[in-house]
Amino acid sequence: MRLSAFAIATCVAFQLVGCALSSAPSAPAIRWLSMPALQASLAGTPPMAVGFDIDDTVLFSSPCFYAGQQKYSPGSEAYLHNPAFWQALNGGCDRYSIPKQSARALIALHQQRGDRIYFITGRPHTDHEQLTALLARTFAISNMQPVVFNSGPEKTRFIHDRHLKIYYGDADSDITSAREAGARPVRVMRAANSTYQPLPVNGALGEEVLEHSTY
Repeated sequence: MRLSAFAIATCVAFQLVGCALSSAPSAPAIRWLSMPALQASLAGTPPMAVGFDIDDTVLFSSPCFYAGQQKYSPGSEAYLHNPAFWQALNGGCDRYSIPKQSARALIALHQQRGDRIYFITGRPHTDHEQLTALLARTFAISNMQPVVFNSGPEKTRFIHDRHLKIYYGDADSDITSAREAGARPVRVMRAANSTYQPLPVNGALGEEVLEHSTY
């Protein structure tokens, strides 16, 4: 059977595509971490200090961020630079934020171990903040430490100075900050409907990713 020049060219093209796909590097496998595996990894270790990011890690706070955008800068991100928004957010809006069940399980595990828990957030500090008290009530934290307001994504110094052994967070900056500070980074997955877009790629930095942690 004779093939036309077009058919031959098509076959060659498909072969080349196949070769390119076969030679492309595969994405690294995600290092999934289950709650039982986490608990087992901590067995026999003395009480330690551990840290948590807040937004999209322990609280699904998108309702407050969405409301803030609608009030202060509809259709733009300018509200994130408005001190009035942060004052309202830290001053009580988080009563509308939804606690994540994965965070409840993590915090309960660490409290059972006698670990000291810290919260470090990229939010700026505001006067009369109510976030510390809200987190203490929401997660029944017995020895609550004041929330650390970092005013940005870089948290290395705060993790290092508090001698944290594990740091949980949803953002790439949480993972890199933990590593630079010598802490074990664990990714808590960000919900797909979070206002914080684009979503990070879970496991892209080779970190452990907590299973079932989008909610």
